[in-house]
Amino acid sequence: MTLSYQKLSKVINLEGYAMTMKAASVTKLIWLSSCHRTMSSLGRAPRYMRHMATSSLISSFVASGPSSCVLASQHRLTSRALQLAFMGSSSASLSGTRFMTSMPESHTQVQDVYQHQIVSISDAYDSGNGEFVSAEVVSDEQDCDIRVTVRVKPDPYTDLENKSHYQYFSFRSTLHLTSPQIQPLIQKSKKDKKSKIRVQYILQNAGQASFANAFRGYSTFVSTKSTPFEPEAWKRVGDTGYDDEKGWLIWNDDFLIENADMRSLSAYFAYFPPFSYERHMGLVARCAASPECSVESLGQTLSGREIEMLTIGTGPRTCWIIHRQHPGESMAEFFAEGLLTRLLSLNDKWDSVAQRAKELYTFYIVPNVNPDGSVNGFLRTNAAGSNLNREWAPSSAPAAGASETSGDDESTTCKVDYEAPTLSRSPEVYNILRRMDQTSCDAFLDIHGDEDLPFNFLAGSQGMPNWNKRLESLHGAFLASYRRANPDMQQEVSYDPDKPNEGMKNICSNQIALRFDCFSGTLEMPFKELWQEEGWGPDRARQLGASVLDPLCYIWPYLRNDTAFWDELPPEDAYVNPSSQYK
Repeated sequence: MTLSYQKLSKVINLEGYAMTMKAASVTKLIWLSSCHRTMSSLGRAPRYMRHMATSSLISSFVASGPSSCVLASQHRLTSRALQLAFMGSSSASLSGTRFMTSMPESHTQVQDVYQHQIVSISDAYDSGNGEFVSAEVVSDEQDCDIRVTVRVKPDPYTDLENKSHYQYFSFRSTLHLTSPQIQPLIQKSKKDKKSKIRVQYILQNAGQASFANAFRGYSTFVSTKSTPFEPEAWKRVGDTGYDDEKGWLIWNDDFLIENADMRSLSAYFAYFPPFSYERHMGLVARCAASPECSVESLGQTLSGREIEMLTIGTGPRTCWIIHRQHPGESMAEFFAEGLLTRLLSLNDKWDSVAQRAKELYTFYIVPNVNPDGSVNGFLRTNAAGSNLNREWAPSSAPAAGASETSGDDESTTCKVDYEAPTLSRSPEVYNILRRMDQTSCDAFLDIHGDEDLPFNFLAGSQGMPNWNKRLESLHGAFLASYRRANPDMQQEVSYDPDKPNEGMKNICSNQIALRFDCFSGTLEMPFKELWQEEGWGPDRARQLGASVLDPLCYIWPYLRNDTAFWDELPPEDAYVNPSSQYK
């Protein structure tokens, strides 16, 4: 392959720095795709060191002359790939990234590399996260034809929690029917009149995930559409299980061979169907077109994306609703989509409850607090590795070298002061909180997804020093009204409430309850199916978002009521002390 590109200029953007590679005449093309994150060892290095490392990598490839070639993942290079480059490794195949010391002499040779693949894995799309480990054809006595092993890539390192989170996955799997290893399977399938190939997927590092035990009872989502961004196309894989001993999440999926001319088949798999940044921008644009909505940028994320807030309504009480602080919890933005669609009649349906809500409240709605993490397929952090739901007040962090904690347990033997929020680490929270101080707040909801509990629920601010009968009664009345409006909500199951004065003040809904002495809660939706029923997914998350207007209208008269209003409420509105134990 001979390529002349006298006028070719490839601009490579690396965390805001631009480097331009030019050449007068070369016989081989060096192509380095955009690097959106580094992992593992380089993930914790200072930014200037990462820039130096990447610059050295590019320089080494340029200096090695036309015999070098890099075929890199379109989405990102891993730090392991960088390490291999610096060590002078002649070849590596990592996460679909292939390094070769020489370019194949013909285009046919390049094709042969892919023709012999059994399965390829790609996460090179918005919110993708999945790393190829291996693929093999299995023996006849197994319950599948092909076994594919995949790993989840971790979030950037989180200083406050002293770990790298991961759990969310989303990847595309392509079965290459032209592979010589697959041809016998196709012939056997035709002979048996099955017309399908069963592929087993193993999530190899599920046992070390942030909430590994939550994989028990979970069912993977699958879509066979050409794009992963059609929410209605996703369905659950019933044949999903978690191997406690090996720490593997395992599921099977059948690829149907519809005709002899097919050369490949693809399917997408995800922890929960993704809500793309393009869909997010489309939602904001639709809302902005309404005369009842104004869109304001509160600032920018570390990667330069706008932190958009929508103001709707003219009521005397202020209600803030924010979504998706944890980017892997995509159901939160489906919730926002349902809420905004009803509130602004984006479906051209006039709604009396929505109209009343806009007369009672001025709504400040942030559909996606963490767009950087969303695009990169992270579970809990932004681009800097900050868990935004722990950045709402100063706290203490594990000292350097302290042992890692598990889950949300942040207790360590040695702590240091941790300033938050800051523009350098958590501009999303910094700018939202600054705006909230200007508007004040009478009612607040932080919308999330929970990995473990198979319920929709509201976690309150019981551990804050200002928790009293008024806030308790507002919490009870809100949930009772919500349950009447939508049976997918319930009151009995939630996180075990914090003991009085023992709540974490750096958690968003706790800080807001304390800061503004207002009704405040974290609304959680499940990744799993709802308990003892099926069908939970994006559509019902949207419905739950639309339904939240009913309980907000219901509790409006009592938000700042200093009298014993709870004596006038019906018995079914009484506060229920929840528990995480439901079996």
